[in-house]
Amino acid sequence: MTKELLFEIGLEEIPARFIRSAVDQLKERMMNWLDQSRISHGSVHAYATPRRLAVLVEDVSEKQEDIEEVVKGPSRKIAKDANGEWSKAALGFARSQGVDPEQFTFQELNGVEYIYVTKSSLGVETSSILADALLSILSSMTFPKNMRWSNYEFKFVRPIRWMIALFGNEVIDMEITGVKSGNITRGHRFLGDEAVVSDPSVYLEILRNQSVIADIDERKEMIVNQIEALANEKQWKIAVKDELLEEVLFLVETPTVLFGTFEPTFLEIPQEVLITSMREHQRYFPVLNEQDQLLPFFVTVRNGNNTSLDVISKGNEKVLRARLSDADFFYKEDQKLHIKDALMKLENIVFHDELGTIADKVRRIRRIADGLSSKLQVSQDNEDSISRAAEICKFDLVTQMVYEFPELQGVMGEDYARRAGEKEDVAKAVFQHYQPRFAGDDTPATLVGSIVSIADKIDTIIGCFSIGINPTGSQDPYALRRQAQGIVQIMLAQKLPITLSELINIALDVHESLRKLKLSSDEIRKAVIEFFELRVKKILSENLRYDVVDAVITADFDDIASVVSRGEALMDAVSNQQDFKTTVESFNRVSNLGSKAEQQMINESLFQEVGEKELYTAWKSIVAAYQDALELRDGSKSLQLLGEIRNEITTFFDTVMVMAEDEQIRNNRLALLAAIDQDLKKFADFTKIVW
Repeated sequence: MTKELLFEIGLEEIPARFIRSAVDQLKERMMNWLDQSRISHGSVHAYATPRRLAVLVEDVSEKQEDIEEVVKGPSRKIAKDANGEWSKAALGFARSQGVDPEQFTFQELNGVEYIYVTKSSLGVETSSILADALLSILSSMTFPKNMRWSNYEFKFVRPIRWMIALFGNEVIDMEITGVKSGNITRGHRFLGDEAVVSDPSVYLEILRNQSVIADIDERKEMIVNQIEALANEKQWKIAVKDELLEEVLFLVETPTVLFGTFEPTFLEIPQEVLITSMREHQRYFPVLNEQDQLLPFFVTVRNGNNTSLDVISKGNEKVLRARLSDADFFYKEDQKLHIKDALMKLENIVFHDELGTIADKVRRIRRIADGLSSKLQVSQDNEDSISRAAEICKFDLVTQMVYEFPELQGVMGEDYARRAGEKEDVAKAVFQHYQPRFAGDDTPATLVGSIVSIADKIDTIIGCFSIGINPTGSQDPYALRRQAQGIVQIMLAQKLPITLSELINIALDVHESLRKLKLSSDEIRKAVIEFFELRVKKILSENLRYDVVDAVITADFDDIASVVSRGEALMDAVSNQQDFKTTVESFNRVSNLGSKAEQQMINESLFQEVGEKELYTAWKSIVAAYQDALELRDGSKSLQLLGEIRNEITTFFDTVMVMAEDEQIRNNRLALLAAIDQDLKKFADFTKIVW
């Protein structure tokens, strides 16, 4: 027989950002407990609103499964003493298993007799263990922030106000922080009331009657459908950002979409400011036209029905008007601040106690950017723009708008720089140097923005590693992994002809010239190179097999564009060329024997067999073009050229005795293989390919 199990935790309003992970956690812990307790069950459903976390399990068995377990103990030799009596080891085993020694049996395993005992465990009634289980699940839940209330020591995300614990129509008796379980839920705070849940199967419907849509997906669909209907009616584009939709989803129990308006004069403020103010402060969805230009409207979601929507709309308009008035004031005041005065203010903002102020960081960024410009031999115009953009890239950090909306750093800098008369590529670079800001974000579109972005990011990485701040596990307070990944992405996107080692050396030289390092430059360089290797491997692993990644990384990863090109070419060959396995096997034979070489010089006069002469000739015919292809980062061409000597390698091994008795001839043949292997390993370590 089976029943449905319902567990609802009623709370004061939970922060929206905590709810998704909390209800997932509740579902997972419930499933784990049922499985570990040998209680069969059907589907598990999780429900959540701002005031409740709930889980409903279908077809829960009324009784645990019975089990019979055979346990192996010590060997007969250890289990009995010289007098044939049970030893302390045997008696201890009996106690640990809760059995009498008379229940022991002996069985042979690999020629040795061991004690075995068969234990039977009868399953108990599910209802008899549910109370302790549910309390344990509830108590074990974790949250980013917890609360204590009243005089209770217990901590939870928000105070618990009611609980439902139903197994079928039976209430599971339990209590925590003075709240006893029952079968009474609470509806919408203003539109609903208390309601009896007579059986778990009617839970959703009971709440629906109390103006609560507990099903997360259903509530989300309601919001999206209402937004789409409004957009179609008004012929608007309503910008629905996933993160905001997720937050709004957990702010309401009964969603009703409505819209409001604001004065068109506010549209003179940069669009990004208005959108940020609406989204971040008011949880509003902005309205755009077909050209993605902001219109003087907003869309919001009410936690309630459609009664008096005009009143609600006017109230929201009043609040937004105040917000936008503040933004308008900040925007106009900021334009009175000269860039040189803003840069002076950076002297008073600490970046890190051991790395100095933001102004110190800007000086390093400019020096690194200038070094990159020189290394890359950019044009004089670009060099001037890069230097100026690096100099002013952080000036907007002291503006009132960025203080109010930190997420607008760079956005406001670009706007203010343009209004201050800076060159267009310089203004754009002030924004672009923050890119990519997150996974999936664009890389800087211009060379100027790319160079300043790399300079900023490598300065942070070198600075942090130089004072012992290395990412460990989930700890990465300065987002160094994201910074390193951003550098790699920019170098690929811009096809910059510079290696990681060259970049690191430029940044290290700047740090050494401007500050005293706690660690030696060699220690820092080694640690940073290893750190970048993991980032390159992560990027490659998004599209390539792990063995292909290992193969090309082992050869070299210093040149980012090269390792990506080689990885893609090798992946294509491994996946699509049926005979490529034979090619790799021939390369690996070269590698295996080439590693035994004791000399590097090849003496053509010592070649005796046709096979070795042909291999030497074939190799020499492709080696120059192969080196050129590698320098041009043309992985496909490089691999194609290597493939052209496969037949000669096969013939060589079929017709030539490599390990000849004559030492000179043997060493000469091994030297030939070692030289070829050295070139093969410039492309990849083919021994790492797994078939």
